[in-house]
Amino acid sequence: MIFNKDTAEKTAELLLQINAIKLNSKNPFTWASGWQSPIYCDNRLILSFPAIRNYVREEFSKLIEKEFGKPDVIAGVATGAIGIGILVAEYMGLPFVYVRPEPKKHGRQNQVEGFLQKGQNVVVVEDLISTGNSSLVAVEALKEAGANVKGMVAIFSYGFDVAIENFKKANVDLHTLADYEHLLLLAVAKNYITEKELSTLQEWRKNPSTWNV
Repeated sequence: MIFNKDTAEKTAELLLQINAIKLNSKNPFTWASGWQSPIYCDNRLILSFPAIRNYVREEFSKLIEKEFGKPDVIAGVATGAIGIGILVAEYMGLPFVYVRPEPKKHGRQNQVEGFLQKGQNVVVVEDLISTGNSSLVAVEALKEAGANVKGMVAIFSYGFDVAIENFKKANVDLHTLADYEHLLLLAVAKNYITEKELSTLQEWRKNPSTWNV
């Protein structure tokens, strides 16, 4: 669920402006999963643009307080959401921890890095939601560490059915600043893509794992 329509449209436009989101239906990208895709999203670019990263941290802060109240701790999912998570925690005056994909193989073998007490209310910050699997691994690690996970916020979601189902099964409340639907509407309106390219992008999301195979 998006925060609101205006934020979704503005966030999408900012991501397009800095090429954090690239759309190319003629020369598709290959994801790490092997999927062929007409879209590629790298929200880490936000950190290189002070005005945009400040906008994102402030919208995240408003979203978090509106949906979850003020938590005890902000958690970022490694590695993409560590930077923006720290900015949000700093802006809200809250402690910050981050969650590794798996426990370290040495030292204290932590998966959750930072000071976290059992029973603390935590909101998880993520940069991008595709299937949701890695994000939900982070949620589970926090729960195992004794956190009360209130929910998750993300910059952008593709809105895949599998992600919606995964978050529903895990009973995790997800809210995003922008999503695929509002991105496409904005991209057409601002002439980033043609109506024909829009059709291709809409078809891709219906079955991304087999598109263009």
